[in-house]
Amino acid sequence: MVQLIATQGVLMEGLVEIGRSFVQAMRERRGIASVDEMYAENAQSIEAVVPPVRQFRVTKGREAIKGKREDWLATHELQELDVDGPYVHPPNRFGVRFRAEVTQKATGERMTLREIAIYSVSEGKIVLEEFFMLPK
Repeated sequence: MVQLIATQGVLMEGLVEIGRSFVQAMRERRGIASVDEMYAENAQSIEAVVPPVRQFRVTKGREAIKGKREDWLATHELQELDVDGPYVHPPNRFGVRFRAEVTQKATGERMTLREIAIYSVSEGKIVLEEFFMLPK
């Protein structure tokens, strides 16, 4: 039992470290650059709905996740970004709350985006991100 508790403590520390590093990267707007370092090669990203500029909700693979983020930044101007967390759920998940003020480049429409994302971690890397949106 003592070994199990010690192991869980190590897992918790690692999870907190990964979560804090991720949140810091988002706050510093290093979201694309952090993918190589923090995501597993076979990571998946699942959106709450099919985004307007894409045809699918699920993105598979680290390079595809980077591409998804690059596509989003190409079509949106980010004025403000608030990132709150990590909220940990041992042994392997953490959540992050996002609020962003953005302008769609094509239309000039400014909007507030709010969502929560849950990240699953395996062997020190993010293997799954799931986004939850606030309905209108």
